[in-house]
Amino acid sequence: MTASKFAIPLCVALACGPSVVMADPILAPDLASFAVLGATGVTNVPMSTIGGNLGSSPNASVDGGYIFTAGSLQANTLTAQQAQLDLDAAITDLGLLGPGLLLGADLTGTIFPGVYAVPAGPTNLSGALILDGQGNANAAWVFQMASTLITSTTSSVSVINTGAGAGIYWNVADAATLDGPTFAGNVLADKLISSDGDLTLACGRLLSATAQVTLIQDTISIGCEAGSGGEGSNGFSGGLDVTTTPDGREVAFLPFAPISDIADVPEPGTLLLLGFGLAGLLASRRKLLATRSPNRKRPK
Repeated sequence: MTASKFAIPLCVALACGPSVVMADPILAPDLASFAVLGATGVTNVPMSTIGGNLGSSPNASVDGGYIFTAGSLQANTLTAQQAQLDLDAAITDLGLLGPGLLLGADLTGTIFPGVYAVPAGPTNLSGALILDGQGNANAAWVFQMASTLITSTTSSVSVINTGAGAGIYWNVADAATLDGPTFAGNVLADKLISSDGDLTLACGRLLSATAQVTLIQDTISIGCEAGSGGEGSNGFSGGLDVTTTPDGREVAFLPFAPISDIADVPEPGTLLLLGFGLAGLLASRRKLLATRSPNRKRPK
């Protein structure tokens, strides 16, 4: 069988899309059900509106004064306990993606999907941040915050040009202070998460691994509207890359490409087809040279 006869079947097998693999999501189901989760408690200045579970574990201290549009209060319940374990695993899994492309401390501007390292600064967001998915319905942004996450009172986050599989993850090594009126995505912080008040996080979560979450008349919801570009923050959906962690778990990550590589790095399928094209060109060239060889006998 010649190369030209098995090129198309091989393309179908390797280059025409990823296989369906069952894997753990970035946010496991119990964790994904929480809009707010704090290890040492949740404090609140009423009234805050919550679209999802709100709770704490192992500390069961949760202040009152909430309006639940979805979910319920989970004060050191089995669900909250499991969610806290899931949070530790999610932080570890995000860290496995590496530091990514280094950005400046202030993220104001437009950022394409990718994994990014963000250093500490007086503020990490002084104005409007636009997350542009460039038409990828499964676009993902992972911000590896080396220290704190701090947003100013004039900041905002919006998500455009993406779809149902999109996800935003703020992996914060220290505390998170959200002072702007709007924000987007999942904040996974090691320490305290607090707001300046009247914060609207219409698509995402506030999740503290070792400290508390402080709310002041905020609106926090995992009920992302269709087409908002944040539905994938509920866990994961189709079109996933799968990574095996050191402990042997298969974790599904939303596909991404760093901003600097979007126009420069071919997709694997493109590389495969390019290889077949070069092989075919080489074979044709050899055949042509053979027909023109001076040692070849001409028919009488």
